[in-house]
Amino acid sequence: MEALRITVRVKPGASRARVGGAYGEPAALIVAVHAQPVDGQANTAVIAALASALDVRKADLSVVSGHTARTKVVEISCADAADVQARIDALLLA
Repeated sequence: MEALRITVRVKPGASRARVGGAYGEPAALIVAVHAQPVDGQANTAVIAALASALDVRKADLSVVSGHTARTKVVEISCADAADVQARIDALLLA
């Protein structure tokens, strides 16, 4: 298993969950979630949205920094890091 870390920018309280687009420099992946940033609900929703968008298990994702901030670092444990990185790059351009 390889570990891959990505920076994400969370938009809580969105009308629907969406993963795609870039924020800032260096680019952070935008993740919009319906959940509010209360009691870790937004973090849980971010993990679920990223797992779905990247086609990985939720158990393979974890927030490693920025637990209470909009900008977070998420670690992905995966067997094929190149494939996951290609999906991330495509989502950054969406």
